[in-house]
Amino acid sequence: MQVQKIDTFAGHRDCVYTLDAGASPTEFFSAGADGLVVRWQLDKPDLGTLLARIPASVYALAFDPEQQQLWVGQNYDGIHIIDPVQKQEVRSAQITSAAIFDIKIVEGFAWIALSDGVLVVMDVAEFVVKKHLKVSDKSARSIAINPVSREVAVGYSDNGIRIFDLDLRTLKKIIPAHANSVFTVQYSPDGRYLLSAGRDAHLKVWEVTDQYSPQNDIAAHLFAINHICYSPDGALFATCSMDKSIKVWDAGTFRLLKVIDRARHAGHGTSVNKLLWSPYHQQLISAGDDRLISVWEITH
Repeated sequence: MQVQKIDTFAGHRDCVYTLDAGASPTEFFSAGADGLVVRWQLDKPDLGTLLARIPASVYALAFDPEQQQLWVGQNYDGIHIIDPVQKQEVRSAQITSAAIFDIKIVEGFAWIALSDGVLVVMDVAEFVVKKHLKVSDKSARSIAINPVSREVAVGYSDNGIRIFDLDLRTLKKIIPAHANSVFTVQYSPDGRYLLSAGRDAHLKVWEVTDQYSPQNDIAAHLFAINHICYSPDGALFATCSMDKSIKVWDAGTFRLLKVIDRARHAGHGTSVNKLLWSPYHQQLISAGDDRLISVWEITH
């Protein structure tokens, strides 16, 4: 496996916490502690377009491809909807005074994870809250959708994962998953596995078709794992960590293939917070506390 750093996008004035893909394979969005929401193009490096200035940290972005709108979760002030073309806010809703840690949009509904443990489900078209799901007093940190099993997995700061029914929006299962907060959950593209990781630095694999039975427990990083991301072809996945490294894994065998760090690849000098694997030349995008967004070409 070969890894080459293609570009570094600079422009954020503080830690970058979140990334999401845009309307085209080359487009993506970023946001973080500086409240700046920026659009980037992979084929036009470092030509970032400022879409919004949010007066608080942004931990969650979600682009809705159907409405062509960007959902921004503002810390302590709810949801803001931005039209990326017009570069203006079109809607906002103060659904909470808690921090928003994740947003996933699926089949006309937005699932939103909050720091007070509430999971909010909003109707995208009507822009109204349809359901509050509170099954923990600790933060809901990460959401993953499995369209195959029709389930939603949510990782919490109480060390557990909850599985919800996507259609009924009811709790189906509780998994006592980790020794500490669960920061990231991700289903495999075929829906067979759920991957989870968090503050305990362990990567865990759960077999969805076998009642979420544990399949693997890997001491994957030195410090907290912030995010897991699959490659577009599903053959690989990557993890990023507070230990400043990105690791690339074989999705079939869960074998470690590559470590991307500062010493070997001029990687991030601080915590790596978020990953996004683009279909554009299979480029892997990473964002960190060093205010930088790096783009990696990975040939396997």
